Parts: sequence; C-alpha cells; structure tokens
Amino acid sequence: MNQPFKNELQAGLDALKAAGTYKRLNHLASPQAARVQMEGRGEILILSSNNYLGLCDEPTVVEAGIQGLRDFGAGTGSVRFICGTFTVHRELETALARFVGTETAMSFVSAWNANEGLTASIVQAGDFVISDALNHASIIDSIRLAKAITKCTTAVYAHSDLDDLVAKLKANAGARRRIIWTDGVFSMEGSVAKLPQLLQIARDHDAILVMDDSHATGVLGATGRGTAEHFGVVGEVDIITSTLGKALGGAAGGFVAGPAALCDTLTQRSRPQLFSNALPPTVAASALASVEFIEQHPERVTRLHENARYFRAAIREAGFSPLDGETPIVPIIIGETADAIRMSELLLAEGIFVTGFGFPVVPQGTARLRCQISAAHTRDDLDHAVRSIRKVGLATGVIR
Repeated sequence: MNQPFKNELQAGLDALKAAGTYKRLNHLASPQAARVQMEGRGEILILSSNNYLGLCDEPTVVEAGIQGLRDFGAGTGSVRFICGTFTVHRELETALARFVGTETAMSFVSAWNANEGLTASIVQAGDFVISDALNHASIIDSIRLAKAITKCTTAVYAHSDLDDLVAKLKANAGARRRIIWTDGVFSMEGSVAKLPQLLQIARDHDAILVMDDSHATGVLGATGRGTAEHFGVVGEVDIITSTLGKALGGAAGGFVAGPAALCDTLTQRSRPQLFSNALPPTVAASALASVEFIEQHPERVTRLHENARYFRAAIREAGFSPLDGETPIVPIIIGETADAIRMSELLLAEGIFVTGFGFPVVPQGTARLRCQISAAHTRDDLDHAVRSIRKVGLATGVIR
C-alpha cells in the first residue's frame, strides 16, 4: 500500500481520537430489541435505535424473511429489468402505496438510494430545487448530484422558515419546475415539518412537494401512516420517500411513493434502479410482513406514542431540558460536545446505550443525547433509563 496515503489516513483518525469525536462500534450478539446482548458488556438497554415499533425481532416478521429466503433465494442476481423482478417486490410495493396513500411505490436497496435516484430523475436544466436546512444528508447529496448532472438551480431555506421558503420560490418564479424537499420528521431535532402550510405553499407556487418520511412511517398518525396522517392530509403529498430500515422491521431498503407515472419514470431513468441489484427478496418479504403487522395492530403505534410522552415528561422531571416534540425522538440538550460524549460513555457503563451528538452534527453549544423510544420498551425500562441518565448527569455536573 502507498505508505504516505496510509499515514495520512492514520493521522486523520488520530485527530478524531484527540478531539473526542472518534466513533467506536459496539457489537451486538442478539437481535435488535429493547434489550440486547453486547459483546463485553452483557445485557444493555437500547435507547438509540430506530426500531420504533419493536418489529426487528417480531416473530411473524422474522419468519416471513426466512420464508422469503426459501421461496426466492438469497439474492436477485441482477437488475430488475435485466433478469426479472420478483413477485414479492410487487406485493411489497402495492402494500407500501396502500399504507402511505399513493397510487404506487417503488422499492430500493436503501432509503439513501431512493432519495439519490429520485431528484436527478425528475429535474432538468431550468428547474429549481429548494431544501430545508436540516434535511437529511441523503437529500442534500441527492440535490447536489442532480445539480451536477442536470445543471438545475438549487437553494436552501432556513429550517421550517416558511417566509424564507416563499421568498426564494418567488425569486425563482421563472423556473421551468419548482421542487420543495423536506423531511417529515427531522432526525436530530425530533421536530415535525409544517406539512399543511408546505402543501399550501406548493399549491400557491405551482411546486412539487417531496417529503422524506423515514422517521415518521410507522410512527406518526393514529395508525402509523406517517406525517400526512398526523396532519390529516393523506393522499395530498406529491411524492413520499421513506425507509424500510426503521419502524418497518429495521432490515434495510427504502422506497419512493407517488403517482404511477413517477414510478414508471424511475424504472426507466433512476440510476440505482438501472445499475444496482434490487432489494434482496428476504428483506422484501420481511418488510411486507411488517406493513401488514402494523395495519393489523394499530395498538403497537398507540403504545409507542404513550411511551414517548411518558419518557419526555419523566426526563424533564429529572432535571433535563429535552426538546419539545410529538415524536419518539427525544433529544436531551447537554450543551458541550465533550459532556454529551462523556455522558454517553458513562451511560454505557451503566447498561444504557444512547448516543451523544455534538458539533458539527448539531450547532455549537447544543450537543445532546438523542434518545429514541420504542413500543418495545416497558415502563420499567424507561424508568431505569431516566434514573441512569439522572445519575450520570449529576456525576458529570450537567445537572445539579
């Protein structure tokens, strides 16, 4: 190997370690669940997982994946249009469209791929694409890629600042097409997009509204259908993208949902569809079982909402300042990055796995523990977590 290159990489890693921002992997020896077996630490309570509905180890979901492996084999062998697409993909996409309230849906190997493949497939030179400042990295990279390919015009509006959004849409009124990109739930804040207002702005400015609902699918709304159900506007969002890797069983994969002509266009033009294998059939089968499970068990969504409200109130009572919100993402603001990371390390020693985030992931002075609540958590789990977070907060001087 080129030694100077190797040395440069190592120097970069050493700098991360010195700054206290180096990421260390913790290895699990059991399924993702409320409590897991972690190598070298034994049983750990997970408070940082996207397993919102506890479906990662739900027996019917696991068995569906196993049966999918038996019925369709380990992989797809090639791209869908080259060697055929499996019936389980069609069944999954039909279920996803039904669930989020669109005509059709198309699955991808990841939600990142879904976002990445979407923007460049629907924009051309002369179009204008505008994105919320706190949108997920996959949206940001999707827009950058589309700009590089198509030479479209792009802009960012201040987070949830609708006046800024409108001003920039007006400044680009001459664009051939206008596209507004937003997250449904913003993952670091746990805040929800102002969807009814965004829909009205899109109508007023003849714009297309695209929403990544990855942290809302299976989470928001009385039956888990996402941000649109939360606001009572199911069927009104032009395009929805989301993931199969969070509430929907947590395996992998993503999807784009919208009008039939959109998904057909993605079949023709989306580079991840044209040049990458489809979602493994076993994952498609388990994701399909997850959608059907949620449809049959809305009480699981209700339990998630109840747990999130309970934990948010309890952690505030314990002396912390979580951000307000209606989602199971409960960011506890600590302040300094070193304090958040130190608390995360001490909590792991207490048997609680929750990740600390600091600058540059979040603004300076707003470092946080991002707690993520699951329907699989019991009240005893949540009470134990609150006690442990308070203990560590007192020990580090974060609270008094």
